[in-house]
Order: sequence, then structure tokens, then C-alpha cells
Amino acid sequence: MSASVAVRPGERLDRVRWMAAGILIVEDDRNIGNLVRRYLERDGYRVIWVRSGEDGLVELERQRPDLVVLDVGLPGIDGFEVCRRIRTLGETPVIMLTARDEEVDRVLGLELGADDYVPKPFSPRELVARVKAVLRRTQPRPPSDVLALGGVELRRGAREATSSGATLDLTLKEFDLLACFLKHAGLVLTREQLLEQVWGLEFPGGTRTVDQHVAQLRAKLGAALTIETHRGVGYKLVRP
Repeated sequence: MSASVAVRPGERLDRVRWMAAGILIVEDDRNIGNLVRRYLERDGYRVIWVRSGEDGLVELERQRPDLVVLDVGLPGIDGFEVCRRIRTLGETPVIMLTARDEEVDRVLGLELGADDYVPKPFSPRELVARVKAVLRRTQPRPPSDVLALGGVELRRGAREATSSGATLDLTLKEFDLLACFLKHAGLVLTREQLLEQVWGLEFPGGTRTVDQHVAQLRAKLGAALTIETHRGVGYKLVRP
């Protein structure tokens, strides 16, 4: 049985669908662009990469990204001008990425409306952390019944689960097990705790049922999320 259910009578069909954030990279250096894209995609973001300011403005209108990672030293119109034009179009967050490390350039970028400023050379992990921080400040909070990690999202009220936008075909217990793991991501849960929270104390199947369902859930999640086995204890959903 799939975790998806039919829309109930009177329920709106045009409600917002919460998906992984879309990031537009505007960077002319092929090595840097590939590196940034790889790290962002590994964290579950949907990434569009272009190599000029002109193309960046086109994709901004076409893709409506949630955040722009913007290089200053671009061919054609530079990053400062692109940032200025982005601000005339709306409030899309911008992180400026540049080899310039002088105070006047940082101040100019921030005065033009950039939300953060990262000088080259930089750590890709730090950049991803800054992306997450800016998105936390600027994105609306998802509905309270939504649990999300990496590219996996689960809507408890609608009984829907997706991985990178694709529906996960979960049984009812697999759905409840995933919800439990997402709610306690990063924590080791004993088999007894999982049995209590997902099946109830009186379930006669014992902890072997937990092991079987974890194995099935792992297979359906694939590489999207990692559930670690802690021998003799239980399981942990690893934060990316």
C-alpha cells in the first residue's frame, strides 16, 4: 500500500508543495561551479548553474530559485550589477562569491542587497552552511506536519512521502517508521523505542519486526538518506 492517499472532500488541490530549495549558481569558473554544484546537490538542493550575469538574470525569471550564489567577476555584466537588478525584481536571497576581499567590495555588495559575502578561496562546506543559514532566515517555515531532511520530505497529515520530488511507495508502518526517524534525526533509537512509538507496546512481533521494516525502508530510500545500525542498540538516521 502506498503512503499517498486521495484528497479528502473540500481539501484544496492548489496547496503549496514543499520541496528541496532551488539554488541558482552564477559562476564563470568551471571548476568552482562544478564544485559548488556538487556540494549543494549532495545536500539535497535543486541546482541550476550558469556562467554569465545575463544568463543568470534569464534563469532567475524562468526558474524562480530560492537563493542565488553569485560571483562578482563575471564576463559581461558583473556580479554587483546582477545583484542590483535582482533587488529590483524581488527579495531572492543572494550570497556573493568573489576573489575580492577588500572591505570596500564587501560593503558595496551588502549595500546592493546581498545577504552574505564569501571571499575566495573558500570551503565548500562553509558555503553550504551559509546557504542553509540564509535560507533559514529568509524562507517561510513549512507546515508543522512536514518533516524533511536532505531531499526527503514527509507530510504526516496527507500521508505523503517524497524523495527529490518523487513519491516514495511506503507501507503504513514504513511511513510511520520514517516519520519517527525524521523526528529524531541524529539520535540513536533503540529497537524497543521504535517498537513502542511505531507499533505500540503490545505488538507481538518483537524487535525482529523492527529490523525487517528498517531493511525495507532502507531499500526504498536508497542513497537519499542513511540509517545506521548501532549493534546491540538500535538505529540512527544520519543527518547529511
